[in-house]
Amino acid sequence: MKRQTAINAFAALAHDVRLGIFQRLVEAGPAGMAAGRIADKLAISPSSLTFHIAHLERAGLVHSRREGRSIIYSADFGAMGSLVDFLTDKCCGGQPEVCRDLGRKQHKAS
Repeated sequence: MKRQTAINAFAALAHDVRLGIFQRLVEAGPAGMAAGRIADKLAISPSSLTFHIAHLERAGLVHSRREGRSIIYSADFGAMGSLVDFLTDKCCGGQPEVCRDLGRKQHKAS
């Protein structure tokens, strides 16, 4: 992942509503979630959802597809993995698996 791509992804996620949307889509898995359901879960208006989803789509973190009359959004798990890889690429002297293991141990302890 290029540095600017990572910056764009982090910028998109650096907002409470957008982070919430992305977390809900990650929870939903590859099947994704209908726009109306996302808006309901986050208690935001459809226009606000559209605004925030557009930021996530431009950053390459979210995809959309039409199913009948609904728009279904899903997280791009490849992009999410690339973002994590970007953060840990040169971790611990070129051993990113050490950083990943440390992160999991610290997360479980908290």
